[in-house]
Amino acid sequence: MSDWATASATEIDARAAAWIQQRDISDWGEGEQAEFNAWLSESLAHRAAYLRLEAVWQRTERLAALHALAEREEAAPARTDLFRLLTRLTAGLAIIVALSASVFLFLQQPHTKTYQTTVGGHETLTFRDGSQIELNTDTVVRAAMDAKQRTIWLDKGEAYFQIVHDSAHPLVVFAARRRVTDIGTKFVIRRDSDNVEVTLIEGRAKFDTPQDAASKDTMLKPGDVLSATANSVSLKRASVQALSDQLGWQRGILVFHHTTLGDAAAEFNRYNDRKLVVADSTVSRLTVVGTFRTNDLAGFIDVSQAVFGLHVVKRGNETVIAR
Repeated sequence: MSDWATASATEIDARAAAWIQQRDISDWGEGEQAEFNAWLSESLAHRAAYLRLEAVWQRTERLAALHALAEREEAAPARTDLFRLLTRLTAGLAIIVALSASVFLFLQQPHTKTYQTTVGGHETLTFRDGSQIELNTDTVVRAAMDAKQRTIWLDKGEAYFQIVHDSAHPLVVFAARRRVTDIGTKFVIRRDSDNVEVTLIEGRAKFDTPQDAASKDTMLKPGDVLSATANSVSLKRASVQALSDQLGWQRGILVFHHTTLGDAAAEFNRYNDRKLVVADSTVSRLTVVGTFRTNDLAGFIDVSQAVFGLHVVKRGNETVIAR
């Protein structure tokens, strides 16, 4: 077998081991199941590696159960010496196999680390290859970045990616059931529940839905803004100024160009613990123009009162804007 084939098989085993551990010790939701199904469907080698390692793990669990049975037998009234000897041997074998399988899974799994920002938080991550990921407010990402793979999971929030391209190990980002593959790129991904928005700033990137065989790959160009919901994908173009405004959060500002009051309030709510509540649909449809600091609720409220003659009432942790 060639060195390349050996390395590839090792990487596949490592990913299969990581899936087994993740299913065993973490919350497993629809998003994780979709990503797992997509990985299995990518190749027969993926499925074979997973089934092989899963069989090892199940045998380990069964032997561990025999170990527990042996301990109960020790506490029960004495049986024959032969039975005691067999149960001790079985228990010892269970411990050896369990430890061996656990060590194998631990050593084979990719090193994944979680990064998180608070509401209003902002953090820039720099990896060994020189790639950077800038996290916006209330964002959670998991990263497996090493010599063999570069994989990011955006669990929620928004992040700006500035990636050093490596054709042999392209960076892949999973968000909900979607996947973005870097091809020498600067891009932004925002995830709100199952809704994903990808904005390409520079370079190229491929967008796809790996578990949907009928979906088509979309190659993104600078200025493309792709929005994906559970049932649809749409693509539009954005101007250089619009892209700059969208990245205002990197400078701690929000830029509104004829933005509805309801949408502006929702943006402020991403960055602040005190929430803005727009009382009715009529007020929500009013449009605002201006630039505000992300934490300048008072300034935004003053403008709402001065321009539209609205009333403001503070109620607990909320500020209600109404006629």
